[in-house]
Amino acid sequence: MGMTTSDVHGRDLRYFLAVAEELHFTRAAERLYVSQPALSKQIRALERQLGAPLFDRDRRGVALTPVGTALLPHARAALAAWEEGREAVRRAREAADGTLVVGMSTSPGRGGLLPAIRSRFTEAHPGARLKLRQVAWDDPTAGLADSGSDVAFVWLPLAGADRFRWVVVATEPRLVALPATHPLAARESLDFADLLDEPFLALPDGVPELRDHWLALDARGGRPPVIGAEIGGVDETYEALVGGLGVCLVAAGNAPLLAREGVVVRPVRGLTPSHLVLAWRADDTRPLVRDYARAAAELRPREA
Repeated sequence: MGMTTSDVHGRDLRYFLAVAEELHFTRAAERLYVSQPALSKQIRALERQLGAPLFDRDRRGVALTPVGTALLPHARAALAAWEEGREAVRRAREAADGTLVVGMSTSPGRGGLLPAIRSRFTEAHPGARLKLRQVAWDDPTAGLADSGSDVAFVWLPLAGADRFRWVVVATEPRLVALPATHPLAARESLDFADLLDEPFLALPDGVPELRDHWLALDARGGRPPVIGAEIGGVDETYEALVGGLGVCLVAAGNAPLLAREGVVVRPVRGLTPSHLVLAWRADDTRPLVRDYARAAAELRPREA
């Protein structure tokens, strides 16, 4: 065949489809913005290439031949696939240079949350790169506030909440972590009232909303907490627990980070749950951010 296949086939199929749908060469030519003689010539060339007529043309008009009828669903499918291909190329080009920085203060863990979001996200943006960034506990926005992170796994309440949007990825009870030698560690579960006079490990002063949440100020009835020590990371928290400096509340999904030798974790009655969210800046409307958030939202567990 003396034809270049790439463009000619796509164009031939579009021409064929227009005539097959209009069953009228002049209307099909108008729809395609080509002249009617040029359209007729192209269809004749396609018929020669296929070795069979696609249309019966007579005084009554135009009708598909059995060969044309056989070709029709395949022509539609091929053109639809090509449109999908063009759309995929557009998305890949958009995302090819994209890197999305995902901030977190502790690894979200939780049964493969990150890989599940990643696989959904990379379907939409196969060319994008995800970069995970650990951020110290003194930044409750995990890098969103200074734009070091594009999206971030953070705990509610979020300081400056009007500046951010979020989707909840986990709603979990707050448990208590205690030194294994603590008298209350022998109990299967505790009431928060049992803990009111205990020294607590507290987050840094610079994150008052989160500090208050993990000291459960909402459940203290106005009684100020006793602060045993300040903590700024998982290892520091574990050492402070083993050292008997205090007890601390921990989300159920983070309990495995602390429940090592010398530390036990127990359920606590009388506390509201904690909410882990994926957050982003309210004014950030980039497709990478939007689609990562959508992937996270699709995995959102149903609340019990």
